[in-house]
Amino acid sequence: MKRLFIFVCLCALGVYAFADDTRKPAIQLADNSFFDPTSNKDKEESYHFGMEYRIEAGYIQHNQRSKELTYPDSYLHGARLGATFTFLLPLRFSMQVGLLYSIAYNKNCQHWRSPVIYGSQKDSITHRVLEHYLTIPVRAYYTIPLWRQLNLFFYTGPQLQIGLAETDYMDTEGISDDTRQWLISQNKPVETYDRMGTDRARVNIQWGLGGGFEWDCYRLQAGYDFGLNNLARATGSYKRYMAEWGWMVSFSYRF
Repeated sequence: MKRLFIFVCLCALGVYAFADDTRKPAIQLADNSFFDPTSNKDKEESYHFGMEYRIEAGYIQHNQRSKELTYPDSYLHGARLGATFTFLLPLRFSMQVGLLYSIAYNKNCQHWRSPVIYGSQKDSITHRVLEHYLTIPVRAYYTIPLWRQLNLFFYTGPQLQIGLAETDYMDTEGISDDTRQWLISQNKPVETYDRMGTDRARVNIQWGLGGGFEWDCYRLQAGYDFGLNNLARATGSYKRYMAEWGWMVSFSYRF
């Protein structure tokens, strides 16, 4: 009996030692994901079907490339303003279309050697060009989440420029009468005129590449657009050529 009593006491002590104590709080396991650099719980997936609206404003610089002496190569500097509409797609893709108004200005000096007086004498024409046009971009975007609300994105796609006016305010005081008459005989303008209404195509087709950063409702982007078509209209048998390329940087806000 003594041995049985000792055995029962030992069993009772063992059960008491290993039993759960309801007075103690439950053991909490540490969340290792907080220290895991690959964890991206702070950035929830936000790309889904839908639409976003933005207003955009920025700086533009266009390069008119030409093989025609009537159009000396030049750079136009200006600004653009408008609205864009973004269609959200799965897998972080999106499509953007928009309508933007742009205005750009350039001043350069075109030199002509006198056809009558040979030697070092040169005549010159000063061109002050003011360009107005509408731009319709169609872009495919791909977005990469970086941290919290910070995203990196890239885009590519065509855009259509529709020229409204390109006025060349010509100053011909620097040319002689002989040079003026020769230019007139060659059907070259010697006074202010609108290039859009005479010898330049209004439609400019471009292909663009670019990218930028997005933080919450704000987006900063930059890109370059390559001109694809010849803007100079053919006159007679003489083949003329001019293309307009350019780059831009813009800031947009999402409503």
